[in-house]
Amino acid sequence: MKHILFDLKDCPFKLLDDARFVRNSLFHASLLSESEIIKIDFHKFHPQGVTAFAMLADSHISIHTWPEKGIAKCDIFSCNSNNDPMLAIEYLKERFQTIHVKRWTCDRSL
Repeated sequence: MKHILFDLKDCPFKLLDDARFVRNSLFHASLLSESEIIKIDFHKFHPQGVTAFAMLADSHISIHTWPEKGIAKCDIFSCNSNNDPMLAIEYLKERFQTIHVKRWTCDRSL
């Protein structure tokens, strides 16, 4: 079981504030990591910001954005060793147009 926390920094305001973009990014990141999607939901804050999550069969992915700071704070929890969360992180890095990713990994195996 892995829990990966990561920040995407210096992302464009427009992408971070677009709820559909964030939702679609979660959808494709989940597929790339070979995770089965149960549900994806999101909330658009006013004046800006989005929180979104993908509930997966054996984990979750979440994104919380602060467009005014150019930051998305994300996490992936996976309890299936066959999933590849790093593919999802690389995809999100490209999708949010950043080269700045800060990552922490926690092994949460029993």
